[in-house]
This record gives sequence, C-alpha cells and structure tokens, in this order.
Amino acid sequence: MREDRQNDEIRPIKITPNYLEHPDGSVLIECGETKVICTAMIENKVPGFLRGKNKGWLSSEYSMLPGSTPTRKIRDISKGKIDGRSSEISRLIGRALRSCIDLDKIGERTIWLDCDVISADGGTRTASITGSYIALRLAIKKYLEDGKIEEDPINSKVAAISVGKVNGIKLVDLDFKEDSNADVDLNVVMNDKLEIIEIQGTGERDTFSMNELNEFLEGAKTGICDIFKYFDILEKYI
Repeated sequence: MREDRQNDEIRPIKITPNYLEHPDGSVLIECGETKVICTAMIENKVPGFLRGKNKGWLSSEYSMLPGSTPTRKIRDISKGKIDGRSSEISRLIGRALRSCIDLDKIGERTIWLDCDVISADGGTRTASITGSYIALRLAIKKYLEDGKIEEDPINSKVAAISVGKVNGIKLVDLDFKEDSNADVDLNVVMNDKLEIIEIQGTGERDTFSMNELNEFLEGAKTGICDIFKYFDILEKYI
C-alpha cells in the first residue's frame, strides 16, 4: 500500500537536542513532516495540594501553531477557551511522562512540559510524548549536574506511536492522509520494558476484534522499539 515505506515501518525520525537556549531541556522532534518543539522547564513551586509534602509534580501543555496546518489554526486565546482536543492531549502527555519519574525525588518542584506543533502531518500527540521524554531527560540531567537534585528520578524511557487499519491494511505510524482515512485508529504509549502505559483506540469506520487488537499492539511494539534504538544515538546528550 505504501510507496515510501513498509506497512510496519515508522517514518524517518530526527531529534535535535538543546534546540532552544532558555528551557532546562528542549528538543525539536521530526517524524516525517510532523515537527514539534518540546520543552521542559522546572519551577521551584508545586500546586497547592502538594505544598509541604516534599513531593514534586509534572504537568503538560500542548498546542498547534497557526501555520502548522494547511488552513490556519486559530489560537485558543482568540477563541477565548482552550481547544478540547488540545486539553485532552495535554493530559495524555502529562500522564505518560509521570509514569517514568519518581516525583518524590525532585523536591517541591513542578516540571512543565510544553509541546508546540509547528508542522502537522499526523501523529502529533505521539511525537509530543516521545519528544517530551527527551526534553525531560535533558532537564533532569542539567539539575543533576548542577547539584539541585541528588538522585536521578527517571526510572524508564517512554515513547509513543500510532497504529491503525486503512482499507483493511494494518499500518504503523500513520501520516495525516492515512489517519484521516483510517477504519481503526490507536495511539499506544510504552516504556522501555515494553509495558503499556496507555492505549487510546477507536473504531472510526469499523470495529476490530481482540485478535486484531493484539496485532495492533505488536505493530506498536515494533515501532516503539525502533524509536528506542534511535534514542541510543542521543546517548551522549541524555
């Protein structure tokens, strides 16, 4: 079906670490034509429900810039409310990354992960999760080197990928054209133990069986393993 890659093959991935000067950690992640700037910034305060407990927090925000799509994406501030999709993805990113960090080890600090999509061609939420992990890793490395925290709180790697079925064919890492025509669409988040952190899945135009679900998860595992192999290239940075 695909002309440029195999059905179980992810798009070319490129992660540029330390992409911005000011954040504690930052990357530009490129998955094909999808490009997201992910930053991690650490504040010396926590939400009210955690004050005095010597425990940290991690939160996330996600947005798509106006020029990220062929038709201009209206900014949330212009609409006077947060886009429901952006809010849902923000919560997904936060849940995914909280799974890999021991927040008891960072003191009363909040880690903010911000994901800004500058080019959208499918898989923006999964790219944001993968890029956010590297941005988080860079920020923690900085704090360890500066002596601001004593022990590495990160206990696993995290990555995410989309899988789906288009015209009866199972695909890994769907681009926008494939995603918009998908009969079944899933987003899968895993750690480097290949344990599932989260599955978001729906039958867009068709249902799917339990056996098919397992096949989708196997495809996701293959794609995420390929992402973890790419992480090895970044070892000197993280």
